[in-house]
Formats: sequence, structure tokens, C-alpha cells
Amino acid sequence: MFTEAFPIVTTHDLPRLIAFYLEVVGFELTYRFPDDGDPEFVALRLGSSELGLAADPDAGGPSHTCRWELCVYADDCDAAMEVLRAGGATVTEEPADQPWGERSARVTDPDGNRLLVLSRL
Repeated sequence: MFTEAFPIVTTHDLPRLIAFYLEVVGFELTYRFPDDGDPEFVALRLGSSELGLAADPDAGGPSHTCRWELCVYADDCDAAMEVLRAGGATVTEEPADQPWGERSARVTDPDGNRLLVLSRL
């Protein structure tokens, strides 16, 4: 059912964080949304590791408590949500089609950690 996962770090200054991971750490940019204008999300790769960075104006500075979520791809977002709901996850966003071509939903695990569940349309 679940096929891959990677962390997403949220920030109030996405251009600054992108520059840090590209120029200092050596990641390469593999995806950007939207294609034009200010980015809202980027995917980066370093070797076989992937990292997402997402704009969030509500994300505070370095001491902000929850600035990440685990992105989990599933074959079927709706079916995955039912499995997670039955397993004790709390649904925070029901499945919905997104303009970038994926279906997404969000849950928190039993400890309150955020999971973004995606399937490709």
C-alpha cells in the first residue's frame, strides 16, 4: 500500500533554506512548485536521500516546535487514509485532488506527528 517516504521541512523563508541546502550542503533540485514565481515547495536530492522544503508563513524561527512532516506515498490515497484512520491516526485533512497532479490528505500519528499522504493522479 505505502510505497515511499521522505521528510518535509517547513520554513517562513523558503528561498533562504533552499540556498542553504543547495549551496552549502550540496543537494540538487529535483522538483519545484509552481514552475514560475515564488516557490511553495521544492524537492531536493543528495545521493539516494530526498528532502522536501515547503513555504509556511506560520512556521516560526529555529525554536518553532513542529516544522516537519513525513510525506508518505501510497498507491491509493483514500484507501491509505482508511487504513491510517483504523490504525489510530487522527485525520486533519480529508483526501483532495491538488493542482500539481496528486491527491493529498493529512493525519497525525498517535503521538501527534504529522503525515502527508499522497498518491499520484
